[in-house]
Amino acid sequence: MWRSSLEVFDMASGDVRVICRSHDVFEAPNWHPEGWFLVNSGGRLFRADDKGLHPLPTGSNERCNNDHGFLSDGRIVFSAHDGTGAGMHLFDGRECRPVGLPRPSWWHGAHGSLLTYACVRGGDRVVRIATYDLDTGTERILTPDTAHHDGPDFSSCGAFIWYNSDATGHAQIWRMRRAGSEAAPVFRDENVNWFPHPSPCGRHVIYLVYPPGTAGHPADMSVQIHAMSPDGSKRRKLLALHGGQGTMNVPCWSPDGSAFAYVRFNER
Repeated sequence: MWRSSLEVFDMASGDVRVICRSHDVFEAPNWHPEGWFLVNSGGRLFRADDKGLHPLPTGSNERCNNDHGFLSDGRIVFSAHDGTGAGMHLFDGRECRPVGLPRPSWWHGAHGSLLTYACVRGGDRVVRIATYDLDTGTERILTPDTAHHDGPDFSSCGAFIWYNSDATGHAQIWRMRRAGSEAAPVFRDENVNWFPHPSPCGRHVIYLVYPPGTAGHPADMSVQIHAMSPDGSKRRKLLALHGGQGTMNVPCWSPDGSAFAYVRFNER
């Protein structure tokens, strides 16, 4: 019996296509322009396609988590744990090098040389959203330490960062300008909403929906994937599935924005 299923949802037809399945847990698909997918499993990174999972040579990084993806130049950026917390790394297909950031830093999105991620800075242990410019080495903290902010991803134009925040009581979908101004919830409802991902075509935003009252973003429960227009209108359910943590933590759209990938888990 399979445990994890990598699937693709077509926005025009609503059809679902299964790419591959595994007896092991794998998570968080990113869609490569050449048509394969990046996932993590058992602390390692894998290339996933219709023939299964193929390990990537990320060296001594044996605690890679589900915060990973591609830069526009083809490099992979990923977070991996060690004794001092999650650190960020760049992988060019041959070797890895660390990104010069404090820990913990959990990568979530990029636009050009600008990375966006969730992080903890100082002693308050509050998760905040930041950006880091690979060209200048400049980190910028964008959100206050008064709530949990997570799951940032850039709009296709790079002008906005989408994220989830519990500043209004429970996790809702928010948007701010890339420098941190004009931060506001896009809508409010009773659901617990995480991990917004705007499409490359600029027409859609998908996000993960937990039932009301859910704490955090757990795995292995009944969840839904919803879509909306970037102005918050036309909100609608696309899928109901067994999933959660690992289903779509990071950017997962096809390059043209016509489809997205996600992971469905078999109930234990």
